[in-house]
Amino acid sequence: MRILISSIQVPFIKGGSQLMTTGLKDALIRAGHQVEIVTMPFKFFPESEVLKAMRGWREQDFNQFNGYKIDRLISLQFPAFYANHENKTLWLMHQHRAVYELYDDSKATNDLKELKKKIQKYDDEILPTFKRRYAMSKTVAARAKKYNNIDSTALYHPPFNEERFYHEEPYNYIFFPSRLEELKRQYLLIEAMRYVKTPIKAIIAGEGGQKIKYAQMIEKYDLKDKVKLIGEISEEEKYTLYARSLGVFFTPYDEDYGYVTLEAMLSQKPVITCSDSGGVLEFVENEINGFIVSNSPFELAQKIDFLYENKSKAKEMGKNGYEIYHQKNISWDNVVSKLAE
Repeated sequence: MRILISSIQVPFIKGGSQLMTTGLKDALIRAGHQVEIVTMPFKFFPESEVLKAMRGWREQDFNQFNGYKIDRLISLQFPAFYANHENKTLWLMHQHRAVYELYDDSKATNDLKELKKKIQKYDDEILPTFKRRYAMSKTVAARAKKYNNIDSTALYHPPFNEERFYHEEPYNYIFFPSRLEELKRQYLLIEAMRYVKTPIKAIIAGEGGQKIKYAQMIEKYDLKDKVKLIGEISEEEKYTLYARSLGVFFTPYDEDYGYVTLEAMLSQKPVITCSDSGGVLEFVENEINGFIVSNSPFELAQKIDFLYENKSKAKEMGKNGYEIYHQKNISWDNVVSKLAE
């Protein structure tokens, strides 16, 4: 088949969406399809720019291009799923979170309130027109059901370069790799390290808008010897830091999916997470391959200390995670069999 993947591009911001999109393209090509990604730049604000992007995608008709018939359109996220095609499949990465699960009416501006009404109207109108509807996780599927009464099936995919993750004997540190953003909540690890009693360290990798704030927290609490902000790391460094960690700390708020969780499982490491961390909870089983606790820094500190004091148990939990990963049939072959059927 000749397949187009509609997605968005946010200049200078890289993350899971790009990996998911290119991973899908590569997998479809391996399966023998002709595939191209079609993107448009997207601005999160002001609201007028979001509306402009919505109109732009609604005006797109991808049934043919310069005489080439397009057999299938696969759409991944807002507002790219507004594009038109007679044979389209939805693999929902996320909707516009600012007007759904992250929306707070008491703090919303008039412009945001108006944007919410228009997005709700468009989503209610367009999402049901997809012949096949999948979501990247049960969490994302549940949101679409809650807010738009749309049914979709969770379809998991592997992290980038899954075959390169490996396991080594653990060193005495907890690892948290992710963008330094408010929703990722690295501050919970920094707060927790104030209450940790064992001589374990915390390594936080990544760049982002919260870097200065987190550095100030580490200074304020005198944690320079216990918490390290190491900034951007290479892929090779990432694999090694996973492999040698005692455990992985990943406590985002209502995460869509969470590559960090899967990468930890492939590295045979237990995961400490929170009961409100969204997609992470689809893979972490409490006390089996990690811990699910409240977002209390004191409780989180107790679990960090537990891993240090019970290293054989930590290894066992890591092995459990590796087995759980493979039991869930997380593969690109499975994704392609559903999206290109």
